Amino acid sequence: MERIDNPMFTSKYTYVEGGNISELNATAFHDFVVKRSDDGEILQNIHFQQGPIKECGVNGVCDEDLLLMVITRLEQFNMGDFLCIENAYAVSHLKEAVVWLRERTRQREARGVEGTHQV
Repeated sequence: MERIDNPMFTSKYTYVEGGNISELNATAFHDFVVKRSDDGEILQNIHFQQGPIKECGVNGVCDEDLLLMVITRLEQFNMGDFLCIENAYAVSHLKEAVVWLRERTRQREARGVEGTHQV
């Protein structure tokens, strides 16, 4: 695992490490660990789907599902005392991201390569 030095991460209280680039996908981390900034305690491990489902089975969270978890959380905040325009904008853009990821999947299905390593 290596610390991800992306200035957009919130690093005041936590930091994120990523790792596990496999032979199946040599371009992206599959595992992420969120740690406390003060003592390095692990707060959460996140394992993303590793390899195409048709070839490797379901073995981790999908990108869209993680985004939808964040959307659900922000929408719930906006139903209560933490209602704010910033949450609404964030939800709108996250939903747009999910739409584009789903469009990518739709196009891969149409080409008959969804769930495989084929491009």
